Amino acid sequence: MKPFTQLTGTAAPLPIANIDTDQIIPKQFLKTVSREGLAKGLFFDFKTKPDGTPDPDFVLNKPAYAKASILIAKENFGCGSSREHAVWALQNFGFRVVISPRFADIFRGNSGKAGLVAAQVDEKVVQRLWELLETEPGTTVTVDLEARTVRAGSGENA
Repeated sequence: MKPFTQLTGTAAPLPIANIDTDQIIPKQFLKTVSREGLAKGLFFDFKTKPDGTPDPDFVLNKPAYAKASILIAKENFGCGSSREHAVWALQNFGFRVVISPRFADIFRGNSGKAGLVAAQVDEKVVQRLWELLETEPGTTVTVDLEARTVRAGSGENA
């Protein structure tokens, strides 16, 4: 993965708290040590109906978020097991940054080792981003690592 200091990309909202690594990538997709092909299992139980068809209401199944590179999640993202595959699946989908008010420690460590930015911000910032994305799906967000800012829309730095 190519390093960056600033990333501008489409952001996808995931307003669900306590997303654990089993939900990020279910166990049936862990039969590989390769980092490739894991995107198909990313959030599988959320994005797929019980009959196996895609759930059109799940955010990553919506066309506006098909090429999202930034995920905006609720608190305690990546809790549960120490599954490295969770980070790999997020990256394989195309995510470069996950923004959340709080991350599980092991997930944050795994993210750093793999090059996925786990950007911890105030819950109010996350809420404002969700509100913007609700009214303007597909809006781009800029994450500036050097300035330690998150910008979106026409508002001030968050």
